[in-house]
Formats: sequence, structure tokens, C-alpha cells
Amino acid sequence: MTDDTAPPAGPKLPAERPGLIATYRRLWPHLWPHGRPDLQRRVFLAFGLLLAAKLVTMVTPFTFKWITDALVAAIGGKDAPVPTGLLAAPMLLIALYGVSRIAMSALTQVRDGLFAKVAMHAVRRLALQTFEHMHRLSLRFHLERKTGGLTRVLERGRSGIEELSRLMVLTLVPTIVEFVLVLGVLAYEFSWTYAATAFATVAAYLAFTYKATEWRIAIRRRMNSSDTDANTKAVDSLLNYETVKYFGAEAREAARYDVSMAKYEKASTQTYVSLAVLNAGQALIFTLGMTAVMWLAARDILAGRTTIGGFVLANTMLVQLSMPLNFMGMIYREIKQALIDIDDMFRILGQNPEIADRPGAVPLRVAGGTVRFEDVRFAYTPERPILRGVSFAIPAGQTVAVVGPSGAGKSTLSRLLFRFYEPQGGRISIDGQDIAAVTQDSLRAAIGMVPQDTVLFNDTIGYNIRYGRADASDADLREAAQFAQIDRFVSGLPEGYDTPVGERGLKLSGGEKQRVAIARTILKAPPILVLDEATSALDSFTEAEIQAALDRVSRGRTTLVIAHRLSTVVNADAILVLDHGRIVERGTHAELLEAGGVYAALWDRQREADAAIEVLQRAESPVVPVRTERAPERRVETQAEPAE
Repeated sequence: MTDDTAPPAGPKLPAERPGLIATYRRLWPHLWPHGRPDLQRRVFLAFGLLLAAKLVTMVTPFTFKWITDALVAAIGGKDAPVPTGLLAAPMLLIALYGVSRIAMSALTQVRDGLFAKVAMHAVRRLALQTFEHMHRLSLRFHLERKTGGLTRVLERGRSGIEELSRLMVLTLVPTIVEFVLVLGVLAYEFSWTYAATAFATVAAYLAFTYKATEWRIAIRRRMNSSDTDANTKAVDSLLNYETVKYFGAEAREAARYDVSMAKYEKASTQTYVSLAVLNAGQALIFTLGMTAVMWLAARDILAGRTTIGGFVLANTMLVQLSMPLNFMGMIYREIKQALIDIDDMFRILGQNPEIADRPGAVPLRVAGGTVRFEDVRFAYTPERPILRGVSFAIPAGQTVAVVGPSGAGKSTLSRLLFRFYEPQGGRISIDGQDIAAVTQDSLRAAIGMVPQDTVLFNDTIGYNIRYGRADASDADLREAAQFAQIDRFVSGLPEGYDTPVGERGLKLSGGEKQRVAIARTILKAPPILVLDEATSALDSFTEAEIQAALDRVSRGRTTLVIAHRLSTVVNADAILVLDHGRIVERGTHAELLEAGGVYAALWDRQREADAAIEVLQRAESPVVPVRTERAPERRVETQAEPAE
């Protein structure tokens, strides 16, 4: 669509973020596999394996203790207790240590494998929900957002859900269980002093981690913001590759991209520096705590209250706890970041569509396809009205064209007809049914669109034509292509209908893309057709061919033509001249020329421009090649083709 009256940006997302608990509450229904008993069984089994793995983990330090005491006794250590039974066999104890390590690893891996399907199911479900919601959101939302930024939000949110479910269930909960078991072992085997020292160490460790991570999160947000900005600029620039080349703006685009990357570089550097500070502080706190526990154990050995094996047990317990605690610092950072990324996704989910089906909306029933605009008033912003009481009708099966200067509100008519926006006044009806009272799906299923700028999916020609009706047979597809006069071109390609069209269809010419758009509209077979300046971007030869195809497509259909080139609408049943949001003239081509008003002035101006261009072309090319055109099926064939 080419309306100059582009809608303004909609309301911004709120800056404040909910807390961790609030975000997690919103996420929990998506994490728990409702309606999937098989996945729920996996959750319970995974937690059972978690507890079993941690109990086995507690056995490992005891094997060290027993091995140490057995070896000390074997070499006749002073005051060493005399082990009995299995505890007197160091080699068997070493084998027990190996078995416990293998069992611990096996239980952990089986647990992770069982829970993976649960986590990825949650990722898939919420990502799909967000993707579907993005398509439900109204046009205004998408016009204010950049596609690169939206895809990054979706990507990071998806990764955040995966990270959160993995860290919470596979790392955080096991670490808490292990910490409780370690405290219990220290209190039982030694005294409450050991347990209190370990508890104080972990508490100080977590407090420091929390403070430092909060500092790092602010830096990480700036890094994410600059990363999104750089990615958006890169996508925007590459999508407009040809425009960049036309204006020799490679250096300018690189400079814009580098500004964002410079911010990303600064924030990333700060992130690594803050990580070093965090790791150093964590190491200092834990080392002091471990030193204190080892001092207590050494004191008890000298006092005869414990053995060297006990010293090894206390040390091994803390060393074993240090590994998940190291992850605990990472866990908090990653969980907080994951929740921020997920919150961005939830903010999109929290956006209500500007246009929604009313309660009790019914499907549109099209009998003839008569379209009526009744005193329609619309403004993108209150201070700038676009349509000021527009009224007209398109009888079933007839063609009505709307012309006028740029910015008059022509393309706004098609946006309102598709219900991308709601009018502030008046009503639009199809066969007497107010389109605001019918479902959007049924409304849009009844309308076909051939726009000026046809943007194709980066897939095959066949896929893009079949987009008009996904279940169309190959025969229907080929018939639509023949009607749009593109079958001969496609059949001559080595891959035929399996030929890729490239990003936005850039491998095809403008005329070829328009024929694809016409073919998929034919395949859709809508009773109502909208042609929004469908030929204004084409050369005169291609325009004549495309116009002939459009004339065939619109025959028998209720058609609204939004036109800039007046030569394309001379055969319309009625022509409306729209200026400053009002219909200032209406009639047939001949009637409007005879009236000598706005339409006649536009017609004369375009003919003069066409004549001037023809003179210039003849001056540049003394020998003009003759090209024979198929006569288009039009009532007026001798009119000059006005230039753009």
C-alpha cells in the first residue's frame, strides 16, 4: 500500500518490569505440561532420580573418609582406629568410590535426558503462542516495531524458557538439596559449629552474588539493547541492499551499524570486567569459609575428637559443595537474564490487538458482494483527519476506481475494508452486513488483494502462488498461472514451479512478481477484489500486459481499484476523485472529462508528462524497436499511457 498518510507509532511498552516471582508465576502454567500425563510422569521420575543422585553424591565423601582411615590404619598411624569388615579393605573401598561416582553420573544424565522433553515442550508451546499472537496483533503495532527487533525478542524469549527450565530443575533444585544434605552431614558427623560455619559461608556467598549480579544485570540490559539495535540495523540494511547500492551508501550504513556495535563493545567489555569481579569475590568468600572449616577439623584431630579421615570428609564435602555453588552464581545471573528475556516476550503477549472480533461475531456471508462505505470518518491521530465522511457503493460485480493526489487517503480505504483499522465514524458493509460485526477471518477470506509492491516469501514460485489456497492441486495452480500469463515463463525455467524467488522475490522482475500476485489471488478466488496501485511501479509495456490480466481477474467480481495512473481506470464503471479525505467528483471517465474538474486536470497533467517522456525517449534512441503487444481486453484502447 502506498498511502502517504502513514499511521503513527502506537503506545510504547511500559518501562517497569515485574519482579522475579511475578514473572515466574506467569511462566509456571507454560512450564507445567497440562494435559500431557506422559510428560508429567517424566517430571516426577526426574525428581526421583534427582534425590537418588544426591544421596549417592553424599556417599562419595564418606568413601574418601573410609579409605583414608583404612590406609592410615594399614600403615600403623598413631592413634588410628582399627577398621573392621569392609572398612578394613582399602582396595574395595576405592572400588566403592568408583561405583558411586559412576552411579551419580548415570543417574544425573538419565534425569537430564528425561526432563529434556518436558523443557523443550514448554519452549515450543510458548514460542508458538507468541508467534501466533504476533500475527493477531494489529497493523499499527507492527508498523511501530522493527522486524529484526521482534525476531530477536522471540529468539531470546525462546532461549530464556529453555534456560530457565533447565537451570531451575536440573541445577538449582539439586544444589539446594545437596546443600541441605551437607549441612546435615556436618552437624551429625562433627558438630553444629561446622554446619553453622558452612551455612554462614554460603549465605555470604549468595548475598555477594545477588548484589554483584544486580549490578551486572544493568550492564547486560545495555548490552542486549545495543545488540538488538545492531541486529535491527543489519537486517534493515540487508533487506534494502539494492537501495544502499543505488545511493552508494555502504559507508553510511557501515557507520550506522558501527555506532550500535561500539555501544555493544563497551557494554560487553563491562560485562566481562564485572564477571571477573564477581568470580574473584566468590572465590575469596568460599576460600575463607573452607579455611575456617579445615581449621576446626585440624583442631579436633589434635584434640583427638576426630580422625584424619574426618578431616578429609569435611574438606571433600565443601569441595563437592563448591562445584554447584560456582554454578549457583551463574544460575542466578542466567535465571535473572532469562526472566528478563521472557518478560520481553510476555510484554508482547500482553499487547491486546487493536482490532478484535466482537463477542458474538458471525462469519461473513457473501451473496453478491456489494460493498458500501457510509459516511466513513477516520484519522490515525485525532489532530489529522484522513477521511471526512466518505460515502460510496460498489455494486456487486462492478468496478469502482478511487483516484486522487498522494495523501488523499486512497489506500486508507483498503486498510479499513480489511479491518486493519476501525473507522471513528460511519460504517462499512458487505451485502448489508457491517464488517465490524463479522469475524476477521471470514472477512479477509472474501477479499483478494493485488498490491503495488508485491513481497514474496523466500520460497518457490509454486509456494507463493499456492499461498492463495494452500490445499490447491497442481492443476489448479497451473490454471491460475496460465490465467495470470506466467505459466509459460515458469515452465521455461529449469526448476519450473520449484524455482526459488529469493528474499522478497528479488530474483523475479517487477512484472513477474505482479503476475505471481495475480495468480495467487486467482487461486484464492475471492468475490471481492482490491487493486491497490497494482501497476504503477511497472513500465508501460509490462503495465499493459498486467492490466489485461487484471481486467480478466476483476470481471464478474466486485472490485475496488486504487489508482495513481488514470489510464488504468478508464473502463471502470465509476470513478471517485478523493481529495483531502472527501469525494469531490464521481462519474465515468467520459463524464469526468466532460465536467472539466479535478479529474480532467489530473488526466491532462499525466498526458503532458507522458508526451514529454516520449519526446525524451525518441531523442535518446533514434531507432525505436517495434514491439507487437497482445491487445488488452479493454473498451478504450487508443488512449495514451500517462507516465508515473
